[in-house]
Amino acid sequence: MKKTSLTPWTRIAVIGVAVLLAACSRNEPEATKAAAPAPAAEALQTLRYAGYPGVTGLGVQLGIEKGFFKEEGLAIEFIDTRDPISGLASNDIDIADWNTTGAIIAAGKGVPITIVSSLFRHVGPFYLVGAPGVASIAALKGKSVGSAAFGTGLDVYARKILAAEGVPTESVSFVANGVNAAALATVENGSVSATIIHEPFASLAEATGKGRVLAAGYDYLPRFHTGVIVAGNKFVASSPQQIEKFLRAYFKSNEYAKAHLDEYKAFYAKRLGVDPKVVDAAVQRELPIWANDPKVSLDEVQETQQIQLALGFQKEIYDASKFIDLAFIPKSRAP
Repeated sequence: MKKTSLTPWTRIAVIGVAVLLAACSRNEPEATKAAAPAPAAEALQTLRYAGYPGVTGLGVQLGIEKGFFKEEGLAIEFIDTRDPISGLASNDIDIADWNTTGAIIAAGKGVPITIVSSLFRHVGPFYLVGAPGVASIAALKGKSVGSAAFGTGLDVYARKILAAEGVPTESVSFVANGVNAAALATVENGSVSATIIHEPFASLAEATGKGRVLAAGYDYLPRFHTGVIVAGNKFVASSPQQIEKFLRAYFKSNEYAKAHLDEYKAFYAKRLGVDPKVVDAAVQRELPIWANDPKVSLDEVQETQQIQLALGFQKEIYDASKFIDLAFIPKSRAP
């Protein structure tokens, strides 16, 4: 290939143009310069979470919308299951909400799970709702009462409320009538004279005239522990920082909801399709037990087990200290 040679004058001209371009570049306003590429955002870590639906899970849902979990570097993948314990044990679920008694019995029997925190409330948010014609708890003697599912915390509360008001449990026919709308329907259709139930269905019953709240369970069993956050042992060993991040975002979400009640109530009404007046009554009723306290009291767990044992719902008392580990609670919230 033939080479092209530059004359001295051509070389000078080329150099001059290069110098001129360099000078222009140095004097160019910042706004016109090409922006440097932004550093790539750190990928979010996916955490598989079997959270409670309904009211119990609303704080987390609001927190996700507010970006609290993303701030911790977490992307929450919700797992819909009625049996999170099996999923935790098989490592198909990382972390889950669960009832305390179920977690205690499973862990006590050797299922590889660890209780890492309480839920934002851990006193039973359960209400005994009677049909409109039931004047008092005493009037339930000889009647049928819905207790959700036999052996659960709801069942315990139903039996303890009745016993405390002088209604022997053997004088009542307990019916496993499910929860929420299904439970309320059994009061409406006359299948039972009363049922134990969650919000917002207790307030809905009163607002529609289809029932009335006879008792709040936490007034009768203020130390019966009902809700914990549980992780599979493999996840505990491999991802302790993710558990801490999750708990930080979980409690930040629920604290935000409690501190911004108008926003939370609007979110509640929209998500669950409930009348705002019913939502207002339901939220106000439960403010006293909205603790946002992650600690799990071994004394309360012991009392909970003793009640379970007395009712025949548990065959032995387990050493809960072996499967409760609160080391993942963020230091600012540590008990």
